[in-house]
Amino acid sequence: MLTPEDSLRLNVLLKQDLHALRIDEGKMLVHALTARGEARVVLNPNCSDEAYLRKVREVISSQVLGVPHGYPAYLKRWTRMGHARTESLAGLLKLGEPEALAAVVHASGLTDELASRAWWILQSSDHARAMLRREAVIHGRMGRVLAEFLVEFLAYEADHSRMVESVYLVLQPGLIDDAVRQDLWAKGQRRTAYRIGFLKAEPDQLPDPKPPHPRLAPLQPLLSQAAADRNLFARELRRVLDAPGQAFLDTVRQSFVKCAEQGVVVHLFEALETYFEPVRPHASGHRRMELILADAARLHQCIRDPEQQRQFRELLEALPPEDRPLLESLLVFGCVGEPLLAPIFGNTDAVGSALRSALEPVTGGLFPHLDRLQP
Repeated sequence: MLTPEDSLRLNVLLKQDLHALRIDEGKMLVHALTARGEARVVLNPNCSDEAYLRKVREVISSQVLGVPHGYPAYLKRWTRMGHARTESLAGLLKLGEPEALAAVVHASGLTDELASRAWWILQSSDHARAMLRREAVIHGRMGRVLAEFLVEFLAYEADHSRMVESVYLVLQPGLIDDAVRQDLWAKGQRRTAYRIGFLKAEPDQLPDPKPPHPRLAPLQPLLSQAAADRNLFARELRRVLDAPGQAFLDTVRQSFVKCAEQGVVVHLFEALETYFEPVRPHASGHRRMELILADAARLHQCIRDPEQQRQFRELLEALPPEDRPLLESLLVFGCVGEPLLAPIFGNTDAVGSALRSALEPVTGGLFPHLDRLQP
């Protein structure tokens, strides 16, 4: 049982218009956010701290949920996938349970106000990233607050994959100023993960412009007319040869040269897969580079969709013979994806230069086509 004093104070606190609650286990304090401001209860345990906190949580859960068992930890995976019921989110923030808080920040029905309350309970980079995946938060008051936190936290982030995710998320429209964006890009000179975040977030608006491909000017009338006729291969080839596409491929090249961590490489291949998705010739992902090269060499014969096959043939026939290899290279990149990495990463946990050496079976076949599309 709780001491009479603690029981009284907790019950008075829980009867208020409670918005959120957190428990400081080290200092034995219960902090509350109410409609009237912040409040706290100092706990006076009459047994071990662990046992007493369990009793405190039972009292809180009984008031909030009507049952003393609190938030079931076995729902962790389910709720972190965003499946917590929207109508229960406000109540979960009143439990003082870390897993209940995690359920809220990952919930698909998260609102800007609930995000603000969750942020009051615990400020963490994981929670900020989770909440910045929700439109209501991105466009609300909390969007810029969370983005500013992630930008500042990047200096202390040790996980390179999380660096990519943080940069990707803060680059969503309206979250950071252009000066901050330029600073992140500049820091990407030393931190490849930052640049890959840009590749995923702003593939056609990278801060470092490059000149168009030398063949764009003579091909521009042909590609523009074909693109106007809804030829997706003409549209994508024009996109790649134009200045933004050249900047994208140049950043991809630099990322391959500098990548030193497997998670970052996965993000890089995801960026490539998304960028070239419109010209993906078929759904199945190859796990060996030589199969991709052989497939692309077949040109239109490797494209399974009849309409796309027709579009490819028409553009191939219209292009000057010396420019037709550009379409083959476009198909190579259209086939590239994360499955290529599975046979490599399944056999090595290499990092740094050893990782780049392990990737040579892929990069060795890819770079000639990269050189063709971005000389």
